[in-house]
Amino acid sequence: MPKAVNRVLTGIVGLVLLAVGGSVLAVGLGAPPPSWWIHHGPHDVLLSRAERLRWRDEGWWWPVVIAVLAVLVLLALWWLTAVLRRRRIAEILVDTGDGAGALLRGRALESVLGDEAGALEGVQRAHVRLTGRRNAPASRVRLLLEPHVDPGTVLRELTTEALGHARGSAGLAALPAEVRLRAARHRAQRVS
Repeated sequence: MPKAVNRVLTGIVGLVLLAVGGSVLAVGLGAPPPSWWIHHGPHDVLLSRAERLRWRDEGWWWPVVIAVLAVLVLLALWWLTAVLRRRRIAEILVDTGDGAGALLRGRALESVLGDEAGALEGVQRAHVRLTGRRNAPASRVRLLLEPHVDPGTVLRELTTEALGHARGSAGLAALPAEVRLRAARHRAQRVS
């Protein structure tokens, strides 16, 4: 979910909850209810007996209410997991040897690793994403290969050169990688 959409939705939901919650609290503490308020005082109930029993004989009412509430709960849980889940490592802890350590931006290492993987012989395009923890990162590499290239050779060069350089420069003991290879497709051309 894009950050701007997430922030706007969070802001709107927060303002609505603040307005409704503040109004309920103010009326409950004895403040006069505003003119638009649905209840008339602190002792008014949310649903009166007549409102609760109004749809009692309708067989479709309660299943629909429960289904709508279940969908709202599932959407809220999906939104929460989308907000809390981190897809990328923001920084990597580099051991400098003096006990202090240094921080390397994750996107910087992704960019360098992607550029080096993209420069390999027969690689048309490379995309790298770092996952895991900052002291134990892992990489996901997607390569688009030219049709004439041997995938084993590209994988061996990627492992020894690009991933080896990244592992060495960041001072990591290991940099596990999940590599996905895909061959580029070209349209057939007529030869006259």
